[in-house]
Amino acid sequence: MVLVETAGGSSEGAGKYCFAIDRGGTFTDVLCICPGGRVRTIKLLSEDPDRYSDAPREGIRRILKEETGSDLAPSGLVDTSKIGWVRMGTTVATNALLERKGDPVVLVVNTGFRDLLYIGNQARPKIFDLNIRKPANLYQTVVEVDCRIVPEQADRCQLNNQWKVLHGVAGSKYLEVQPVDESSVRSSLAAAREQGINSVSVVLTHSYACPEHELRIGSIAKQLGFSHVTLSHQAMPMCRVVARGYTACAEAYLTPHVDRYLASFKSGFDNQLAGVDVLFMQSDGGLTNMENFRGARAILSGPAGGVVGYALTGSRETDLPLIGFDMGGTSTDVSRYAGNYEHVIESTTAGVTIQAPQLDINTVAAGGGSRLFFRSGIFVVGPESAGSHPGPACYKKGGPLTVTDANLMLGRILPQYFPKIFGPTESDPLDYELARHKFSELQAEINAHLAFSGDSRVLTLEQVALGFIRVANETMCRPIRALTQSRGLDTANHVLSCFGGAGGQHACSIARNLGIAKVVVHKYAGILSAYGMALADVVQEVQEPSGLEFNESNGHVLKERLDALSKQCHAKLSEQGFPKIELQPFLHLRYEGTDGALMCAPAVATGGLEFSSSLATAYGDFHATFLERYRTEFGFVLQNRSIIVDDIRIRGLGKNDTPPEAQVNAAPEPTPTAEGNTIVHFDEGAFNAPIFLTKNLLAGHKISGPAVLIDQLSTIIVEPECVAEVTRYGDLVIDVQTGSKHGINEELDPVHLSIFSHRFMSIAEQMGRVLQRTSISTNIKERLDFSCALFGPDGGLVSNAPHIPVHLGAMQETVQYQLRVRGDTLKNGDVLLANHPQAGGSHLPDLTVITPVFYEGQPKPVFFVASRGHHADIGGITPGSMPPHSTTLAQEGAAFKSFLIVENGQFQEKQIVERLTTPTNAKGAVGTRNLSDNLSDLKAQIAANHKGIHLVSELIDSYGLSVVQAYMTHIQKNAELAVRDMLRQIGRDTLERTGSTVLTAQEFMDDGSPITLRVTIDPESGSALCDFTGSGQEVWGNCNAPRAITLSALIYCLRCMVGHDVPLNQGCLAPIQVVIPKNSILDPSEGAAVVGGNVQTSQRIVDTVLKAFRACAASQGCMNNITIGDDQWGYYETVAGGAGAGPDWHGAGGVHTHMTNTRITDPEILELRYPMILKRFCLRTDGSGGRGRFIGGEGVERDLLFRKPVTLSVLTERRTLQPYGLAGGEPGKSGRNLIIKRDGRVVALPGKICIDVEAGDTFAMKTPGGGGYGHSDDSSNADLSPPIIASGHRFVERGTVYNYSQAQESA
Repeated sequence: MVLVETAGGSSEGAGKYCFAIDRGGTFTDVLCICPGGRVRTIKLLSEDPDRYSDAPREGIRRILKEETGSDLAPSGLVDTSKIGWVRMGTTVATNALLERKGDPVVLVVNTGFRDLLYIGNQARPKIFDLNIRKPANLYQTVVEVDCRIVPEQADRCQLNNQWKVLHGVAGSKYLEVQPVDESSVRSSLAAAREQGINSVSVVLTHSYACPEHELRIGSIAKQLGFSHVTLSHQAMPMCRVVARGYTACAEAYLTPHVDRYLASFKSGFDNQLAGVDVLFMQSDGGLTNMENFRGARAILSGPAGGVVGYALTGSRETDLPLIGFDMGGTSTDVSRYAGNYEHVIESTTAGVTIQAPQLDINTVAAGGGSRLFFRSGIFVVGPESAGSHPGPACYKKGGPLTVTDANLMLGRILPQYFPKIFGPTESDPLDYELARHKFSELQAEINAHLAFSGDSRVLTLEQVALGFIRVANETMCRPIRALTQSRGLDTANHVLSCFGGAGGQHACSIARNLGIAKVVVHKYAGILSAYGMALADVVQEVQEPSGLEFNESNGHVLKERLDALSKQCHAKLSEQGFPKIELQPFLHLRYEGTDGALMCAPAVATGGLEFSSSLATAYGDFHATFLERYRTEFGFVLQNRSIIVDDIRIRGLGKNDTPPEAQVNAAPEPTPTAEGNTIVHFDEGAFNAPIFLTKNLLAGHKISGPAVLIDQLSTIIVEPECVAEVTRYGDLVIDVQTGSKHGINEELDPVHLSIFSHRFMSIAEQMGRVLQRTSISTNIKERLDFSCALFGPDGGLVSNAPHIPVHLGAMQETVQYQLRVRGDTLKNGDVLLANHPQAGGSHLPDLTVITPVFYEGQPKPVFFVASRGHHADIGGITPGSMPPHSTTLAQEGAAFKSFLIVENGQFQEKQIVERLTTPTNAKGAVGTRNLSDNLSDLKAQIAANHKGIHLVSELIDSYGLSVVQAYMTHIQKNAELAVRDMLRQIGRDTLERTGSTVLTAQEFMDDGSPITLRVTIDPESGSALCDFTGSGQEVWGNCNAPRAITLSALIYCLRCMVGHDVPLNQGCLAPIQVVIPKNSILDPSEGAAVVGGNVQTSQRIVDTVLKAFRACAASQGCMNNITIGDDQWGYYETVAGGAGAGPDWHGAGGVHTHMTNTRITDPEILELRYPMILKRFCLRTDGSGGRGRFIGGEGVERDLLFRKPVTLSVLTERRTLQPYGLAGGEPGKSGRNLIIKRDGRVVALPGKICIDVEAGDTFAMKTPGGGGYGHSDDSSNADLSPPIIASGHRFVERGTVYNYSQAQESA
């Protein structure tokens, strides 16, 4: 429900010049609404110090000068007497974050957590990077404070304590374990102040609900003279200390930088803009006063204006939801609008997670400046970008070939209509001949490859350029599909709203590829972000945490808090004189025991509420909204599960009074007059297309494609079989012909090779989205511990996404086992279940569901789809089905080799329930402890496979079965080619370095079992023999690794060493013959225990392979698996350690490596949900990283205090043997497991143990460090601090699609 209130007031800016400005990274766009409603626009370079000091101010000055003849006041500064208002978005905060150019910050944290924000969630950003680049810290120094509060947990805590009770929000209670040591705080902060630090960020655990300690420290900081004091509970009062800490740090780091820019901006105006209404765009799509513009809420300041612009203008042309497509020079922003702005509360930019309302803007690495490559027979676009300097080749500054150059080659950009701002003197036109010369070089490389491959075709320059454009288009389509289909929405049931400088050249193709029938291009599309600033409302947000259960008894409390926040919000907006104010209430709701909270506005109350209360009467039906959104997002709702209110929020809007757009004159006839003609190249061939200037187009004009439309800020291509019509406001609506069948054959085409690679990967990704939406367990829905994949008719892997390393290639063994066992007996409507190691399984909790894909007229499966998910329990001798001391497979739970879970379309529920609930014959084993989650997740996996079948069938309908299967083979051969190229290079390097092409390595498990590898490379053919003969026998324990695990580890290593994206499929292993001895630790017998092989031995296999190839020193080589619980609850985590150093890099510390990338539970969530206190989580201080020219990463220290008796299971490695150094580097230190008893005794634990611990006991773990690389005496670097690599990239991906992929890669 939206509450609307009005107050007196008058329209701002009447009779004056009003400016809306988007200050971007490359260009600054200025839109001026003149008296009478006439609109002026201007575009300037954001940085041009020889001509002006500030681009937005210069744009205002120029327009005032041209319109009024006068621009300066008697003071010599820009005259403000004729300025009504200024509304601006800026990348100042974003650039400072990307380039790490904010202010020095001192971070204040609880003792034991000095490295909490460095470790973060412990996942590495890119899973295939051996050189792990963690984002640089936003703080310069850390002060640890002896103070601590923890949740009371009166019903579970059995510690004998006399701690003081503190009262938090919503009736919550906390215990003060340690009060603030104020004298220590004062002296520590004074020391930081003496270092010249003026900004402090205070981040204490649980302060969002109980801020007493933060307030005390903040008061001391202000007394000491810190000019910027940020308290995390004020920056964002939400649970999760890591994300809240990042937000508070970003606020402290960026806001002084933003303030300096604002002061500089004002200084050039008469009277510092006094009397002028100056507003800045925030990340949530709302404006705020310049005085309230803060760093953490400014990250999406510019892009947010574009979303507002297309949302408010595009929706007048259609009732369908809109997809925003903003293609710029470096990247493309994709978003969605369906009547309401889509916000996220938590999003990651440049490695920093910000907790604040933000528009869900998804940025992908495909823009006009995206670079073009030809790698191992495949066309590749991005993610590398030429940026604005040097820019594309045609900019004449020594830049590489880019998408912009391809459009220029194809006649889609016309230099004569572009400004002459290029070349060394910034006075030249775009250079067509230079782009053509560079394309000629690339054309020769491509045609040489085709000839070498036996392909007689010779591609023309235009065919090469067009191929890259098609690949770029498919690259941009993938996130749009993910953004819509991940929510159960049909992509085709949208309208594409196109804006940005480069979007108009691609919009028709993007829409056609997605099945979208209509494109809307606003008349200010080239500067729509600036226009959005003019249209946006002023926003005032207030929010507080809650924690209450959403029920009838708490309804009046929730209403009281919403009333109080509404009053606050209304008062703040009333002070600004808005004549119309809207208040929007939200509750942040989730099911108890889950993490998937949804920010819910109320639906209109209908009387059908589950409970009636004053809350529903006053505000509406929050419950109905939550159920509807949960069902839409996840496909179901949970029965008999309590709903929790995490946060209460009010969003107030001071409504905008910008005058409506003027309508354009009607055209006397439907066909406009062309300015001329030009040759433009399309898939259908070359056309002599007419050129039209948009400034001459009138309402009702219709233009049939192909045609080129030019305005002063962008170029729009109307493709063949498309028709553009001018609306009454001067916008363009383009009708796009969709659904035509693609006319290609089975022969290999390098362009279609790239396109099919994207399409096959998209199928696996969308299967994963369905699985995540429809599953019910925490492991799959929230931890995203699953993989989905597509296989050929022979069971060979075609695409596997997202990439969980331990799953890579492993499912192929499972599918091929079913083919061997089932043969031709499989029928349409059958679905198989498997998890047995002899059937390609990894460990028993990973259940794989396989479905054959039948196609009309084909008697045998034409493809297979499969999904593998980690189930929390499938029986066995311990909860979680991961016993650290198992010796037989039967002790680890239910095993399936080839179980028909669906037969003739019927789910075999009785049979699967019987198998899951029947204990194995192992002593002490029981059946599954969570049958309902097992069944729900299995059905979700079946649904994911069904989605895969649908998408495969659509692809076959579009291209034909023979073509799709041909490209399946082509893609597998392309992966083979990439690996062969790598092996040839490694073979030549090895021969030159050692005189031999044989590589050997041996590593050992802690029990002494060897992993032995001999690699024999043939540099001529690019093939290798990987022989594991000599590896240890099967062990009496659970560190036996099924054969599939060894193959996964090998594929992972190959992908890491290739160094760039290649299709991960069965082709990767085609050049490699793998020999694994039977009944060994790497291929154990049928009944051997394997749970440790999946999580520990897999790491040692990677160590051995990388050692053989001399790629880098060993990382921690362990996943540090910890399981804690009793008969009522269970908790599982894996813990980070040190990464190995390499030939030119230091190893990262406090990060997961190689075959795992699991995120760790936030300390506040851990302490709220479980009877434990996290006493310490930081990097080791005893030099655990191996020394050398390049230093290994540090392991971590993690101490857990138990508040009641529990069972502790530990499954770890590298407690005896150290991670190796390489090339003279020293080994990293091994890990240690300790129990500190409540009486003070310290007891060392072995690497694998299951024990009962008492209340007051502490489990203290030190994880291994990484090995060093090179002799330490070769190093002139005496700094042994944890290596941190700053982000030097101007572009980073962001948005929910990116966040999901990051979460999936860290499962």
